[in-house]
Amino acid sequence: MSNELNQPGFVPLASYEEYSPAEMETRSRAFAAAMQRRRTIRQFSDRPVPESVIAACVEAAGTAPSGAHQQPWHFVVVGDPGTKRAIREAAEAAEAEFYATAPAEWLAVLAPLGTDSHKPYLEMAPYLIAVFAERYGLKPDGSRQTHYYVSESVGIATGFLLAALHHAGLATLTHTPNPMAFLSTILDRPANERAVMLVVAGYPATGARVPDLSRKPLGEIATFR
Repeated sequence: MSNELNQPGFVPLASYEEYSPAEMETRSRAFAAAMQRRRTIRQFSDRPVPESVIAACVEAAGTAPSGAHQQPWHFVVVGDPGTKRAIREAAEAAEAEFYATAPAEWLAVLAPLGTDSHKPYLEMAPYLIAVFAERYGLKPDGSRQTHYYVSESVGIATGFLLAALHHAGLATLTHTPNPMAFLSTILDRPANERAVMLVVAGYPATGARVPDLSRKPLGEIATFR
């Protein structure tokens, strides 16, 4: 075995599962088809969702790769009605200011989506998952530990989270009010964390509707050489 494989701190790869080319094709096509059914929604039901389901999805998010394996993320799962109400009120205040000052070009892009400053789903949906990026870590002695590729790492983990929630049978919405400092205050997060987004998760409301949109085909989003 090479020296690389015998380095201290390394263990054999025991978790990898290999599939035949035919099974890989079947699995990859099935996953792509499942993800094509994923849609962002804005009308949520208040039907309860087991917290254990959300916990498993967050656990899946935590398996994402990260720069130097520093895992610079923290997820705050909010199911408490009072906390959701406080988040909605703060988010709507931030959104009202945004819509009052946003460039006309940006508002024109948003228009087909039917969005505005009212965010009732932040209270209606059973869970809000606040995603925080750890801008730096803290060593046992309290000194700072530099984190690398934080935005990229947190972005990948959030993608894992969205895929896991969809795979579990839940609908989602990614909400990025600007500014988002209110999340750190309401959720009592430390100074080294920066709020990145809210992931709203739950069942679609009866009769929920979504914009009539289409996704770019493979030929427009990928180049094979």
